[in-house]
Amino acid sequence: MQQTNSSYTSSPSPFAQTYFHGTKAELKIGDLIEVGFNSNYGQQNKAKYIFLSATLDAAIWGAELAFGNGKERIYLVEPTGEVEDDPDLTNKKFPGNPTKSYRSIFPFRVVGEVTIWQGHSAEKISAMKEGLEKLKQQGINSLNN
Repeated sequence: MQQTNSSYTSSPSPFAQTYFHGTKAELKIGDLIEVGFNSNYGQQNKAKYIFLSATLDAAIWGAELAFGNGKERIYLVEPTGEVEDDPDLTNKKFPGNPTKSYRSIFPFRVVGEVTIWQGHSAEKISAMKEGLEKLKQQGINSLNN
């Protein structure tokens, strides 16, 4: 009896890189997050960019710092176009991009939601908000507004 070895051919994964997006907006799977709406941060101008992160921690900060009274949410998103490093967090505040934070002018498609996650302590959130307010008073604004 002769055995036949089957060969396995590797093919590209059907899964795209998934990122996180923190917000207080209520979205559904399939929804697009797009530029042109009022920003969740800063001066709440019409957003020129939308933001995502490859780290859950950065997305948690996004949800916790977003304006509004809605529930803090973390969505899994896939970009529909190119993404680039967020210049506010790359080489401006931190060398490289340790938060793996990115921005894009292209929409993100919501593909899921992280429903169980641990937020930062009230003290850490307060300290972060105080730090952001000090920067604002010093005239240091986001490059992304």
